[in-house]
Amino acid sequence: FIGTYKEVLPLKSLIYILDDGRRVEVFLKKIEEENQTHVSMVFEAETENPLEMQRQGWQAILDNFKKYTQSH
Repeated sequence: FIGTYKEVLPLKSLIYILDDGRRVEVFLKKIEEENQTHVSMVFEAETENPLEMQRQGWQAILDNFKKYTQSH
């Protein structure tokens, strides 16, 4: 990751700015009854690649993070 964190609310959310100026927001929501945490992201799209390709890329990051956390 290359960028600058703008706001970090432990166990709730974080906001960072990528080097190209785009904003990314990550939200964490604890689901007590399932003993899980739901992670979602909102990102500003860039103009070089189709939006769906960007969505798939960000989803791949979340999927890999899920695999990592489930194995540790």
